[in-house]
Amino acid sequence: MRRATLSLCAMAVAAIAAFGVTPAAMAQLKSVGADKPVKIRFAYVPVVGAAPLFVLASAGWAKETGLEISPVRFESGPPAISALASGTIDAMAIGIAPIAVAKAKGLDVRVVAAVATGGSGFVANSVLAETFDAEGGDVAKTFATFHKAHGRPAKLATLPAGGVPTVALNHWLFKLNKVDREDVQIIPMGIDAVQLAMLTGNADGGTMLEPTLTVALRREPKLRMIVTASQMFDEIPGVVIAVTGDLLRQQPNAVEKLISLMIRANELIRQRPLDAAGYSSAVLGGGLIDQATLARALVSKAVSFVSDPRAIEEPTKRMLAYQVELGDFAIAPTIDGLFDTGPYLRAMGRRPAGN
Repeated sequence: MRRATLSLCAMAVAAIAAFGVTPAAMAQLKSVGADKPVKIRFAYVPVVGAAPLFVLASAGWAKETGLEISPVRFESGPPAISALASGTIDAMAIGIAPIAVAKAKGLDVRVVAAVATGGSGFVANSVLAETFDAEGGDVAKTFATFHKAHGRPAKLATLPAGGVPTVALNHWLFKLNKVDREDVQIIPMGIDAVQLAMLTGNADGGTMLEPTLTVALRREPKLRMIVTASQMFDEIPGVVIAVTGDLLRQQPNAVEKLISLMIRANELIRQRPLDAAGYSSAVLGGGLIDQATLARALVSKAVSFVSDPRAIEEPTKRMLAYQVELGDFAIAPTIDGLFDTGPYLRAMGRRPAGN
């Protein structure tokens, strides 16, 4: 019996070393194998910013640390929020704006970790890119010159109102560079439709999310990325991890383990993007994007992988305030109570003050 007990202890130590679960989180767990796996129904949008979720699930880390991830795909954040409200989703890897709105309307949800900032870039076709060159990069002059030369405003494809790329585009055009609104025509459409519009020449410019950004630039060399989302709107939040209040209260250890694995996945993406691409290619590539291309998308300058939720609190507040100017909200959703940094701090081996 003593030998078996020692063997189990050795296995527990090995698990800590192998799967990145911090001692602070592991100390709260019961003995190895004593608990049933914790099932987490996870909503996600298939963009590079959510790649750490796909990595930790496909690599087997979640299963081996007692988590059973059941991913559910959504094309955008609002439908994921509806599923959360109906009780069919426990956690989400989506953009923060719909989460903030849901929280402000009384939905019991918390952001417990960041995943990525940015995630998209503005791409121009050859004609618009040459106009940028001719005007020395002056954004307002570029679009004015294009309008005069072609007798029409530049057609810019982007996601529907409220999407992070669309917020960033508007901020860059009208807030930072004072572009005349008569010189551009912003056309909202879906992620795949933006890529198609740029590849077929039906748009002069567009905001593209990774990995479609990298794919489009490789497929059509005449396209050029002019600016990234984070350059259009400094430190604009991308994908975050949010969980329901029920999951946080009933399974705090599971939430901390999840965050630990997210941190580990972020590190793998930064250090070994080709390996990370292998784990996430089934979701992000759908069998249509080769692993090397996806790896390039993971390390694209359009996206930065971060974990600390505190790093995006202030940018989130700025973004939501600007969305009021855009008409996305009548009043900016408050971020009071939106972030719960305790699980992240505990997952990092630190406890928040007072705990």
